[in-house]
Formats: sequence, C-alpha cells, structure tokens
Amino acid sequence: MNEYQYPLDLDWTTEEMVIVMNMWESLEKANEQGINNQEFLKTYQEFKTVIKSIGEEKRLGREFEKASGYSLYRTVQAAKKNTNKMLKMNG
Repeated sequence: MNEYQYPLDLDWTTEEMVIVMNMWESLEKANEQGINNQEFLKTYQEFKTVIKSIGEEKRLGREFEKASGYSLYRTVQAAKKNTNKMLKMNG
C-alpha cells in the first residue's frame, strides 16, 4: 500500500467515498501495472457522478498528482484515445 493519503471529502457519503477511492486505485493501476481500458473509463464515469464540477475534479486531480505523481487528466485523456484493451501509462 502506498504511503500517501487519497484526496477525499468528509462531506461525501460512504458510497461516494468508495467511488472516489476506486478512481484513485484505478488511476494507480493504470500507471503502475496497467488496467482494462473499459474498466478504467467506467470507473471514471462513476467518479463523475460524485465529482460533477470540472473545478472540483481538477482540484482533486492536482491533490492526487502532488501525492502520487499520477495525473488524472493525462490518464483519462490517454484512456479516451486508447484503442487497446489495456491502458498502461508510460511514466
């Protein structure tokens, strides 16, 4: 397990926290060992049901990137363009 804290909002419901946690875990997976591209995009769609504003998404993405080095924005963009079954970011 990684040593950094995932960006979470204590006002979220447990269900919303689980959805956001899944996003961070999928983002790590995409950057570390690779993840099914459709699975990643599905997780992102669920994430967008919790994080509706682009401003909040950017803020959380920046916090996560500062902690982990992984960019939510770049990874999502790569997934949208990816024609392969697997998504693996190259550092």
